[in-house]
Amino acid sequence: MTQTWLDDADVPSQARAEIGERTRQRLSRNPMVSRLPTDKAEMFLRHGLVSPAECAKLIDKIDAGCKPSKLFSGTDSGYRTSSSCNLDIYDPFIIAITKRIDALMGMEGDHGELLQGQRYEQTQQYHLHCDYFPGNVHYWPAMRVSGGQRCWTAMAYLCDVEEGGETHFPRLGLTVPPRTGTLLMWNNMNADGSPNHDTLHAALPVSRGVKYVVTRWYRERRWEPHSKP
Repeated sequence: MTQTWLDDADVPSQARAEIGERTRQRLSRNPMVSRLPTDKAEMFLRHGLVSPAECAKLIDKIDAGCKPSKLFSGTDSGYRTSSSCNLDIYDPFIIAITKRIDALMGMEGDHGELLQGQRYEQTQQYHLHCDYFPGNVHYWPAMRVSGGQRCWTAMAYLCDVEEGGETHFPRLGLTVPPRTGTLLMWNNMNADGSPNHDTLHAALPVSRGVKYVVTRWYRERRWEPHSKP
């Protein structure tokens, strides 16, 4: 049976499965990478990927470009209260950091979205959400032709936070605290290439201090942000 235009985001995909297997094997062979203790999702940590000096430089660039974060849905309900910005793709420093993440994961650079910086000040948060695209949302057709599903997420913490600001995965029973220079990576798909609903997560409120991260999302195909359905 042929899948319809809107539901193919939610079904298994050989391409997504192959990306998952290839990335999983690469990260598992790296002695600098550790796998988080859950059998419900594939999640990895690499401490010290970004140096403290590089983190400070990224923080300065985020501060210079941040604006209130938006949602794909276009709603403004206080669901995501951080500030964010896409970092300059022509900046040699940003290029170097981006390529370092790509190389660690073995990802093709043109499958990655722009490196996005995010800042969470006191009380700011991002409520529970998944990084993959559900097939029933109005923006899926545009995402489908601009590169397809978000298969993997790579998020680097740029600073410690005095209190709060953890990344919480309630269905996995995991809470990851911000640590300067640590990269958190996870597969948004199951082994068969279908979306993994257990990757639901939240950026918990910052109680004291400020939280900074950079995030890179990887699509199943080449990312073409200007494509239209």
